[in-house]
Amino acid sequence: MAPDTRHRSKEQQIAEISDQIARILQDIKFGSIEIIIHENKVVQIERKEKLRFDSK
Repeated sequence: MAPDTRHRSKEQQIAEISDQIARILQDIKFGSIEIIIHENKVVQIERKEKLRFDSK
């Protein structure tokens, strides 16, 4: 579930978004993170992870 950032200060919103991105970066091994911005605000973070299997 996404955090509700409507009633928080700009600094709190930035801190929450930064924390969320940091958590994703710690968990992901292969893939990408896309940050969607609309009207100067982060509205969505997409995480795409790849699973790789060695054929040995």
